[in-house]
Amino acid sequence: MSGSAVLGDFEITLVRDSTYWWDGGAMFGVVPKTLWSRKTAVDELNRVPLGFNCYIIQTGDHTVLIETGGGDKMDARFRERAKLPPSSDPLTTTIARHGIDPEAIDIVINSHLHWDHCSGNTVVTASGVVPAFPRARYFAPRAEWEHAHEHHIRDGVAYIDANYDPLMESGHLTLVEDGAEIVPGVRMHSAPGHNRGMMVVTAESGGRTFCFLSDMVPTAAHLQPTWIAAFDLFPLESIETRIRWLTRAAEREWLCGFAHDPECTFANISTDLKFGFILA
Repeated sequence: MSGSAVLGDFEITLVRDSTYWWDGGAMFGVVPKTLWSRKTAVDELNRVPLGFNCYIIQTGDHTVLIETGGGDKMDARFRERAKLPPSSDPLTTTIARHGIDPEAIDIVINSHLHWDHCSGNTVVTASGVVPAFPRARYFAPRAEWEHAHEHHIRDGVAYIDANYDPLMESGHLTLVEDGAEIVPGVRMHSAPGHNRGMMVVTAESGGRTFCFLSDMVPTAAHLQPTWIAAFDLFPLESIETRIRWLTRAAEREWLCGFAHDPECTFANISTDLKFGFILA
């Protein structure tokens, strides 16, 4: 499927900030490599390709950006480890290549606050950290904000305060609860498991629904409910959450988007007796 889709009055576009490589064992947890390597490429260091996937929803009244990618805050050592080039284009430049004016973005949604989903929220300048989208109102789950500032030994490394603290200080960032409607038809919903506060995003128009699955199902290779990443803080809850949301997506023929699939743009989901869920 192409990189854009029309649902009712909404046009939705995938903007892949870039592709990086991450440890396959971390991405698939207890699933043996003999199984997950059939679903994805893997390099000599056991890394699998992943996308920094962002989605733009043009509603007619608003231009909504879901996620902001990997940003500009990673050092050279990290970039080498993730097989990233020494530098990359700003997200605004990548958005413009898709024929969308980045200055038109007036809403930014973070499904959660891990660095690989929100590092493009802000940019580092000589005068300090500033919003990458100064016209926009930013939205993030309140529970995520609270957990991020605990800097817990288990997952504190996944949070970078510069991605969101300056936005709170400047009044750009609003914290929301489960079910919040950000603009008409676009909502954020609690989907715990990966962590406690993560949310998925739905956009409904003309009787059709798009669902951004975030890290609940990071790639199409993770559709089997028990194939969860080692990063997930609450693995049993992850499985329950996946089953609940993917069942809904299959039954209602939702169009879905993955946070990290390096190739898939949009997908429909079907139930399957053997694997639980597959691409339709």
